[in-house]
Amino acid sequence: MPENVSELIEELVLANRILSNEGVLDGFGHVSVRHPTDPGRYLLSRARSPLVVEPADILEYNLDSEPVKRSSVRPYSERVIHGCIYQVRSDVMAVCHNHAPALMPFCVAGKPIVPISHVGATMGEQAPFWDQHDEFGDTNLLVVKPEEGQSLARALGKHSVVLMRRHGATVVGGSLKELVARSIFLCENARYQMQAYLLGAPTPLRPGEIKPAGDGNVSAGVLARNWEYWTRRLELSGSWPLPANAAPVAIAEKEKRRR
Repeated sequence: MPENVSELIEELVLANRILSNEGVLDGFGHVSVRHPTDPGRYLLSRARSPLVVEPADILEYNLDSEPVKRSSVRPYSERVIHGCIYQVRSDVMAVCHNHAPALMPFCVAGKPIVPISHVGATMGEQAPFWDQHDEFGDTNLLVVKPEEGQSLARALGKHSVVLMRRHGATVVGGSLKELVARSIFLCENARYQMQAYLLGAPTPLRPGEIKPAGDGNVSAGVLARNWEYWTRRLELSGSWPLPANAAPVAIAEKEKRRR
């Protein structure tokens, strides 16, 4: 993962757009990355649809999900998801919350997603469920209070994915590229699982197959190959590269104009 903040911001912008282009993120959802030199901070866009996120949209937060610098722009209301997970998982370097159509039928029905494909092994052996109603009663289903984010983080535990009943999913990774791959592969696995039900009961991977297959699919070489593939697909869609005036250096200039 880049140690230079500007390079990491560009990678985060690209991650937003790739996940949108690959059907993981819609007009909602969000992806963050831990600060490269300060583990007590993370980077996340202002409240904007991920497909149009630019470097100037990226804000810096502490782990209480408060902006490090005062800004007039609106933040994501569910940013506590990210901060609360970073607080309890020092191994997590990136977080994605999404409402991917491939996952939503499982979240609505309360049916588990299990690793049934080679790339699906990146999800781990299981994805636990979290039902906000169990602890907080009737809500608008958004995770906006610190105690709600903390509850979600507890449900995630040491896993890589947590499914949120009637809402969506939250995925974590040891790097931004790993997170992007796991999020996309999870959706692919869910689609295969749903289609396999038409033929009978899907057969999950054996326990001894999951870790080696999962580790292999987030290895450096495989991540680089897929990142190039997803970036090229994004280029062909016309959503990348960004115009020159969206360069990371524009962040400071825009902040000056807001004051």
